[in-house]
Amino acid sequence: MDVLSVRRTTTILLAVLLGLGLLATGATAQSATVPDAEVTGPIPVTSAVGDPAHGYPFLATDYDLAGHGYVEEEFFLSGQATSYAANGATDATVISTGHDYTTRIVVRRPADPADFNGTVIAEWYNVSNQWDQEVDWFQTHEHLVRSGYAWVGVSAQRNGVHSGTGLRAWSPERYGDLDLTDGGAVTNDTLSWDVFSQAVQAVRDPAATAPLGQLDAERVIATGHSQSAGRLWSYVNSVDPLAGVVDAVVLHGGGGIMRTDIDTPVFKINSETDVAINLLGAAQRQPDSDTLVTWEVSGASHGDWKLITDYGRLRIRDIGTAPGGYPGTPQTCDNPSGSRVPQHMVQSTLYDRVADWVADGTQPPSGPSITLAGGTVARDELGLGLGGIRLAPQDVPVRLNSGLNSGPGFCFLDGSSVPVDDATLADWYPDSDDYVDEVVAVTANAVANGWLHDDFARDPAWYTDVVELVEARTADGRLDDRATDRLLDRVHQAADAADDGDLRAARRWMRQADVFAERQLRGDADAIATVSRGTAAVVGILELAGA
Repeated sequence: MDVLSVRRTTTILLAVLLGLGLLATGATAQSATVPDAEVTGPIPVTSAVGDPAHGYPFLATDYDLAGHGYVEEEFFLSGQATSYAANGATDATVISTGHDYTTRIVVRRPADPADFNGTVIAEWYNVSNQWDQEVDWFQTHEHLVRSGYAWVGVSAQRNGVHSGTGLRAWSPERYGDLDLTDGGAVTNDTLSWDVFSQAVQAVRDPAATAPLGQLDAERVIATGHSQSAGRLWSYVNSVDPLAGVVDAVVLHGGGGIMRTDIDTPVFKINSETDVAINLLGAAQRQPDSDTLVTWEVSGASHGDWKLITDYGRLRIRDIGTAPGGYPGTPQTCDNPSGSRVPQHMVQSTLYDRVADWVADGTQPPSGPSITLAGGTVARDELGLGLGGIRLAPQDVPVRLNSGLNSGPGFCFLDGSSVPVDDATLADWYPDSDDYVDEVVAVTANAVANGWLHDDFARDPAWYTDVVELVEARTADGRLDDRATDRLLDRVHQAADAADDGDLRAARRWMRQADVFAERQLRGDADAIATVSRGTAAVVGILELAGA
């Protein structure tokens, strides 16, 4: 299916999922003061996570927060919200006022104030699936935690609360009092912008109960993915000029033309998918400016492998179904779902850049645009997208990653990652040292240009990619499974050491894995060579990081 066909066939889906708000008519813009919400909590956890009683926060993280010095807490917010018309082109106008609401926020923060870096990431929950989903947390939580951010998820939209799979239905006992409709009087999402503003204000300037505990928020960065990026696009262009409670906004996977007369910094990050299908105006580009920076990541997909795998476990636990493309489930798209290009590493870096932008005015570096030709993404002889921010899996591929896919449901958003057989890889990369040098060079270039943070070698993707190489070839009988367990143990040890920040130990473990792969692994010669290149590349990445 070509790109134009994808755009045509997804129009109805996008109209349903993205809900960008109402056009303002008639009323004149007026200033607004964000009222203080009443904050209740933290709400007790009354059952084990995963228990059918659902006495815990929906999609409670399975990341080891306690082991990293973090806590997860949930709070309820109540108050009266204003209904706004926000067209994203002018200041919002008031439709009506005084609407009762009760919603919730989830806070993940350092337990010790000394570990807090001063920045709160306030994520507008995505509700495209008819329940709350924290895409940006799933993509970047490892970096957020090791860097000392606080993260707050805000339930601002009706579908996340009131749908048949929303919070009230999921746990009537825990969430039955939540209401984003003023008792049914407001049957659209026009309250969502003020609810979000009140949630942010409760975090940064609490009137009574402080959701951050003893932490003092120095800056708040609003973020949202896909449908939420569309909501935040309307918010920053129309509501933020009145509310003034966020310091910057990150639009991830969407966001159209920005007003040029607003002062709030906006950082856009778009995948190849977003640009290819012009999702939420992603292909409607504007030059970088004092208040706008855009990064585009070549080969990355809107719903990628990290999102599918990290989110999928919790969706299975709390909803009972897996997202499309989840490992071990039937694959419904025309190509294997989920680009392996680790856009999340760039997104993690983006939060550091925008925090500096707010804190001291340091302008983030610009990035190259994905190359378009005749309205479609220009590609090389392998079908790989050209231009954009380049990461090693795109420039030194062992899989063919693309932002495009086709098939039912969300396939058009999931992109694809097609494996390359070992014989072809051996032909492409006959010298392992040359392969490693290319991987290191591409990564070093991204770091030098400011698109990857200094802790890039700690990212789990380097290690899970090797695990996947080994497991896939063991499952196919191309590697001796009696030896692969010993190899994988070394890779897991390296990943744990990297997560702890001990890159020297990580390098020692990966060097052992590399030697083992080269000398003791048994099986098909080309499969062994593929694994050996992978382990050697991670050693090179760790050495680039100074290990």
